[in-house]
Amino acid sequence: MNDLLSIPCVLMRGGTSKGPFFLASDLPQDPAERDQVLLSVMGSGHPLQIDGIGGGNPVTSKVAICGPGTVPGADVDYLFAQVRVDRQIVDTSPNCGNMLAAVGPFAIEAGLVPVAGDTTLVKIFNVNTGKMIEAEVPTPNGAVAYLGDAKIDGVPGQAAPIALTFKDAAGARTGQLFPSGKSIETIDGIDVTCIDCAMPMLLIEAASLGVSGYESAAELNGNHSLIERLEDLRILAGEKMGMGDVRSQVTPKPVLISPARQGGALSVRYFMPNECHPSLATTGAVGIATACVSENTVASRLIGVQTPPVVLSIEHPSGHLDVKLQLRDGKLVAGILRTARRLFEGHVFAKPAKTLVCAA
Repeated sequence: MNDLLSIPCVLMRGGTSKGPFFLASDLPQDPAERDQVLLSVMGSGHPLQIDGIGGGNPVTSKVAICGPGTVPGADVDYLFAQVRVDRQIVDTSPNCGNMLAAVGPFAIEAGLVPVAGDTTLVKIFNVNTGKMIEAEVPTPNGAVAYLGDAKIDGVPGQAAPIALTFKDAAGARTGQLFPSGKSIETIDGIDVTCIDCAMPMLLIEAASLGVSGYESAAELNGNHSLIERLEDLRILAGEKMGMGDVRSQVTPKPVLISPARQGGALSVRYFMPNECHPSLATTGAVGIATACVSENTVASRLIGVQTPPVVLSIEHPSGHLDVKLQLRDGKLVAGILRTARRLFEGHVFAKPAKTLVCAA
């Protein structure tokens, strides 16, 4: 194995996502070389990622790269990488709030953050978006606790709760909440809301595309004409949002919204972007909830404008996700409860970057 790179790695579940966690110091510092190593680690370019540790699905083909905080007030820097399954592309433009749930525990156990009582507050700087997020990690008896009574839909069993607080998430990528300049746009005959809050997205009423929005993820993935239509709208939305040609990016994410059926605020189907999420991205939930408290969006037009402080329950294919919105110092703050688990630790082996050729 002397011709392979041996890299320290921890596989973790964060929320409803899963992937390897690395210290930034253990990866190549050149972004292009780093990305080539990640493609080798995950086995991208094959639907099963058979030559790597990726899970053959966008929610299990994610990477977290952590290091000491480099901006004032940050304990940890966190760079998220979405590694495409089908193509050899690494996209570091978005954040991932589910993987974010495991950043605090990883940072503490990696020695980046000291334990501070029964609950340790970890201040995380997301390098992708330039935003700060706070994570409250249970640390009784001086160590991270993974076992507990919290349950989140999309993950079996129970675990210790991790509270995430997104501070001023608006304009995560573009610098504006509504980067097209309007809260509702008509794109190719369809009314959409282009919103950038924790994650750039375009929100679309499901009925306007001839579906109910209550279909399973598998049913929607099998609707090839819908997937193609969403991609066409996404590309046009990316241009209107000032993001340029987004064909090789995973943002903006298309989201189908419908009236709630199980007592929540509304029902959603979130795409990543060409496959329906089996549950819902945490960052997506923050943006969707923000659209609900903003005037004249497709979300608030559907359910009526909500007024903070408010807890919005968003229904998704695996259940629901609650988002608490409140104003703090005049800015909207979103709180979400997640869980995480350490799965294994050791070394992952990768082909050296200089031996790899990107086939994107």
